[in-house]
Amino acid sequence: MERIQTLINRLQEQVRQNADVAQMQLTLQLLQSELNQLQKTSVRTLGTSKVSVVLPTPVAIAPVSITKKEVEEEQQVISVPKIKAKPKSQLDLHFDPMNEIPTFSQYKIGKEVNEAVEQQESFNDRLKENRTELMHSLKDAPIRDLRKGIGINDRFVFISELFRGDEPMYERSIKTINSFNIYPEAEYWMNRELKIKLGWDDTRETVKHFYQLVKRRFASM
Repeated sequence: MERIQTLINRLQEQVRQNADVAQMQLTLQLLQSELNQLQKTSVRTLGTSKVSVVLPTPVAIAPVSITKKEVEEEQQVISVPKIKAKPKSQLDLHFDPMNEIPTFSQYKIGKEVNEAVEQQESFNDRLKENRTELMHSLKDAPIRDLRKGIGINDRFVFISELFRGDEPMYERSIKTINSFNIYPEAEYWMNRELKIKLGWDDTRETVKHFYQLVKRRFASM
């Protein structure tokens, strides 16, 4: 009965999912086969008693041509694969677990790990060298427009530390420096109008950085 109930449930599921007619017919044939088998069993069981039982006549179903591929697919769904245990004598053991225990020395990874670390360190060193060269090249690259060449962070530091927070003075000074043709002219004007009047200290990194940017402004001239 369990097998019959499974086939009935499957047939109902196929109807709900609008499955292919051939699949539903195959399921129906399997159900008919199970009912016939159950009927034969019931007849043999009831024949030993004196009670007369009349079983309903099974409904005849017209034979349907089913391809071999469909039958194999249905059998694959129904049949449960049997797992064959591998004999103990056929187990592939590379060592005797009772007498030999693998240790860390058996694994040849020391050389590979060292080589990988050395390659990583070498790669990092090359990256550092390339980054340093790039920074030096950018540091000495010419600046066509001093206003655009000064970054936002540097601009804020210059206004705060060199121009006493006076942004208009900073903008006028940058415009004036951009108008010169050669660096000596710009340097003379900065020393007279900015360095002396604002009290710039030559030893401060901010002052050195500002002068460096101005030199890059006239580097291509």
